[in-house]
This record gives sequence, C-alpha cells and structure tokens, in this order.
Amino acid sequence: MLNDRLLVQLDADASERRSTAGIVIPATAAVGKRLTWGAVVAAGQHVRQVAVGDRVLFDPDDRAEVELEAQTYLLLREKDVHAVAEPRDGGQGTGLYL
Repeated sequence: MLNDRLLVQLDADASERRSTAGIVIPATAAVGKRLTWGAVVAAGQHVRQVAVGDRVLFDPDDRAEVELEAQTYLLLREKDVHAVAEPRDGGQGTGLYL
C-alpha cells in the first residue's frame, strides 16, 4: 500500500442486518446514509492513526473495490475513516476513539 491508503475487508455481517424485533433487513434496502464497519488488512507508510487489524467505520459510498486472489477488498484513504473500534491502551475505555 502506498501513502495514506488502507486496504479494508468488509465485515461478514455487513450484507444484511436485523431489527430489534428480529426482522432481517437486506443490504439492498433503501435507508438513510449508513456507515459500514470493516477490518484493515494493509496500510500505507504514511498512515498515522490506523493500524493493520483495526476495525474501522467508513462511508460505503466513498470506496473503490479491488479483487485480490478471489477476495474483494475496499481501498480507502485514511481521511475517509470516521472511527476506529480497537482500543490501543490495553482494553481500557469505551473501545471507540475518534
């Protein structure tokens, strides 16, 4: 990866969701702007705030898809990441930092 780019793998459960009543909502359902979670599998040398293995929150509309070895990944810039859900200080705090 070059510069501030991140290679992200979508979470397995990103395709469909369940409501609190247990109703399955497909990924194609029209909803407002919804952010998506994914895992960082590679990072460029100028990435400062995100590390490989972190779980990140991003806008699925600001992405480019790439297929490597029959696996689909997303290519993002670090500035397109809204939040990281991995604690960096040994599990203290909420587990979410912005």
